[in-house]
Amino acid sequence: MIKSNTQIDKSLATKKVVFYCREGYEADLAAELDTVSAKLELFGYSQCKLGSTLVEFNCYEALSLHQQENAFHIDELIFARQRLLSVGSLIFDKPTDRVGSVIDFLKQDLNSSLLFGDVIAEHADNESGKQIAKFCKKFVVPLRQAMRKSKLLSAKPNHALPYLHLYFSESNESMVCVSLPNNRHAEPMGITRLKMPADAPSRSTLKLEEAIKTFLLPNEQNTCFQKGMTAVDLGACPGGWTYQLVSRGLRVEAIDNGKMSETLMQTGLVEYHPADGFTYAPQDGHVDWLVCDMIEKPERVAELIASWLVDRKCTSSIFNLKLPMKRRFHVVEKLLAEISEKLEKHQINHKIAAKHLYHDRDEITVIIRSGMHLI
Repeated sequence: MIKSNTQIDKSLATKKVVFYCREGYEADLAAELDTVSAKLELFGYSQCKLGSTLVEFNCYEALSLHQQENAFHIDELIFARQRLLSVGSLIFDKPTDRVGSVIDFLKQDLNSSLLFGDVIAEHADNESGKQIAKFCKKFVVPLRQAMRKSKLLSAKPNHALPYLHLYFSESNESMVCVSLPNNRHAEPMGITRLKMPADAPSRSTLKLEEAIKTFLLPNEQNTCFQKGMTAVDLGACPGGWTYQLVSRGLRVEAIDNGKMSETLMQTGLVEYHPADGFTYAPQDGHVDWLVCDMIEKPERVAELIASWLVDRKCTSSIFNLKLPMKRRFHVVEKLLAEISEKLEKHQINHKIAAKHLYHDRDEITVIIRSGMHLI
């Protein structure tokens, strides 16, 4: 049985935008979407179920082509991992021919001339989702073959084309979605998979690695993190974030009262200072980067980062803000606005972005770039 909520002409005539997030943060993402939609004058309402890792925004009118491509841009949303356009749903009456049901849907309810660059079978990133993860992995193989045979899928993955996403809540039920090239996370389920470096002193290193790869394009990474640049790492021990900086050739002042990794100290690129992160000042008065992953109230950290930038102690910064238990989006929105206001007051040209990264837990990661790092 096929249930369709769309008909495609030259664009996807859909009213529903779907987002993935971390389990337990559905309400925070919903609050963010409601705020963003009001600013965009995109009228509708968000829906979510706690623990589902899924949030839907239902528009009162069908999205225009421009809105499909640009509204709720994934790079500008804090709590969203992935952004998709919902184009229908499938209930598989014949479990032995799920592939055939998908092909029929694509031909009959969408547009047979629409070519996809890839197809991805996905599930919730929670315990219940793990139960159908194996099914999704197996199902997508014959589906790709059938779609290519029906000329619905490019011969090789093509990032410049729309992707087809099948979100399975159960093995016999799927939401059918489409993602567009310039407004999606490139990886399945919106998750950046990283390999833990064998010589890294802690798993926190993955937070900074993901942040750099999320916020900066490859050419920007090369410009912003060059050999010989300098950095201060507040709350450094045992050295997870320092590791990422050193691996890029930066000289680091590591500030903490704990113990640093001996391997890092042996690189000759790290100076360790057992000092208070809230009173420390860089040895030469200025560094290229300030990074900070201290377990402190977000208000204190936000104020500290802003003071370093305003006082020109650093050019740019990447830092984490630990999240409160309630009204998390509204607290974060207020703090980021206050930081930007302070920088603007001191005529510091800057770009600020924030994300609840996959390797974050109850925190978000923020990047603020200024000076040469804006090039």
